[in-house]
Amino acid sequence: MSGQRPPASNGITPLQQMAASCSGAILTSLFVTPLDVVKIRLQAQKNPFPKGKCFVYCNGLMDHICVCENGNSRAWYKAPGHFSGTLDAFIKIVRNEGVKSLWSGLPPTLVMAVPATVIYFTCYDQLCAALRVRMGERAQVAPLLAGAIARVGSATVISPLELIRTKMQSRKQTYRELTDCIRSAVQAEGRLSLWRGLGPTLLRDVPFSAMYWYNYERGKSFLCELYNTREPTFTMTFISGAVSGSIAAIVTLPFDVVKTRRQVELGELQAKNLSHQVSTSTLSVMSRIVAQDGFSGLLRGFLPRLIKVAPACAIMISTYEFGKAFFRKYNEERILRPLQTSNS
Repeated sequence: MSGQRPPASNGITPLQQMAASCSGAILTSLFVTPLDVVKIRLQAQKNPFPKGKCFVYCNGLMDHICVCENGNSRAWYKAPGHFSGTLDAFIKIVRNEGVKSLWSGLPPTLVMAVPATVIYFTCYDQLCAALRVRMGERAQVAPLLAGAIARVGSATVISPLELIRTKMQSRKQTYRELTDCIRSAVQAEGRLSLWRGLGPTLLRDVPFSAMYWYNYERGKSFLCELYNTREPTFTMTFISGAVSGSIAAIVTLPFDVVKTRRQVELGELQAKNLSHQVSTSTLSVMSRIVAQDGFSGLLRGFLPRLIKVAPACAIMISTYEFGKAFFRKYNEERILRPLQTSNS
């Protein structure tokens, strides 16, 4: 057995953890990107009217701003392209831009998913195992702390890619337009502008991860006790991931809205020469959203985020646990094979 690298304390090596997490990240990205596009479109849109439409006298002068619903000279007008809900956004995006637009930002999503998932899941497992040993009787809190710390590292590393993906999904644009937008923003505000939205991203993702991993581990343990089994099944991890992800997504939604709004505004403020006049802090953006759309604006994109996060968490964690179980079994067989040969 000389020359073989021994598996980690949890039965698999960090490299095997990375392989297990990558497979789940690719599957999850392909599945949830359309839901992410719809969520970002809903969060990025701005109402020119308080309730989405207003009553005006039709004289032909406002046709470039709003669309007449009735066709009469006295009618309700509504802003063009305004999405009234999740299903309406799906239909209008497909009708106006084609089915492919639902996978806008998929390349940066895939590029982002691999390093983010490798850093996040591998760091979580390593940190959680170390914290459980050190914390002793308080080991139940280890998933909460490990999830929060791992998320800080992964979110900071992939924040520029997150910004590029959000810009691509917020509206249909070419790679050249996106490059010009980002280049002008970097020239005006420096390279730190690539981390625009990192603050609300951390405010969203760190508590999300803390709640998610804590609830996931507790839910998984509960189901194992309920069905009297030591190892959780694929169904148990799937259900635990979906429930814990849904709870965390609902609590952190307002910060997701703020993150989207700040990243979408990249380049728009420079074009209007307002970059030094308009504050982009989290509280300022929250105040602007509430002033424009009311408190309900902070919950915009609730349904597509929930529809996205629940299956995404379920697919990711169940695939990851399945991969770890596969490698754990492989390592056990590799260790036992020489012993069985020598005994025979």
